[in-house]
Amino acid sequence: MRLPKMRRPRLPRTRAGRRRLVQAVMAGCVLALLPSTWLYVSTEGRLGTTADAPRTDVAVVFGAGLWDGEPSPYLAHRLDAAATLYRGGRIKAVLVTGDNSREDYDEPDAMRAYLTRHGVPDTRIVSDYAGFDTWDSCVRARKIFGVDRAVLISQDFHIRRAVALCEAAGISSYGVGVSAKHDVTWYYGGTREVLAASKAALDVVFRPNPRFLGPKEPGVTNALGSAR
Repeated sequence: MRLPKMRRPRLPRTRAGRRRLVQAVMAGCVLALLPSTWLYVSTEGRLGTTADAPRTDVAVVFGAGLWDGEPSPYLAHRLDAAATLYRGGRIKAVLVTGDNSREDYDEPDAMRAYLTRHGVPDTRIVSDYAGFDTWDSCVRARKIFGVDRAVLISQDFHIRRAVALCEAAGISSYGVGVSAKHDVTWYYGGTREVLAASKAALDVVFRPNPRFLGPKEPGVTNALGSAR
């Protein structure tokens, strides 16, 4: 059976037609980049390093994958930043938010164990087991754990989106962008952010509920109480 030949697209033959095609392509590029532009504009002045972070009760660390049950190098760098902020007295508690959608994969518990090994008391760590994406983590931090102000910690290619979404969810946020080696993962993450920016814009506009919401939890309040 012979497959039908694919027809090559025909370019406009007239100068006016070619001009309209170029204009359409340019308009498409502009529309595609609008969400990324929004992220940069909306987070201006809200980003820095661990040395710049304001004194805040809570830091939120977003999950970034496990390797053989341990935090991936990218996630470990985020947790190192949180531990640095805690040891420096800039934060009092850490909310770790990640994926625990199946029994053999538990980001929050792995993050908690890593932080305790690096000087953060277990009583100052709060786990969110349903942080399946950035929007879910931000909404749950506000609605479930009662966080209204926080330092957010993630890689530099992701931190603007995290700040913009948490601000939209009602959390006054300052982002600490952790630098990382520019390897394949970094380039993948940077490229993915262009697409993720569009989803972020839709999340802000339509404000969907997280996959799991549930009742309020006193974890952050208890962790801050133990700090007094």
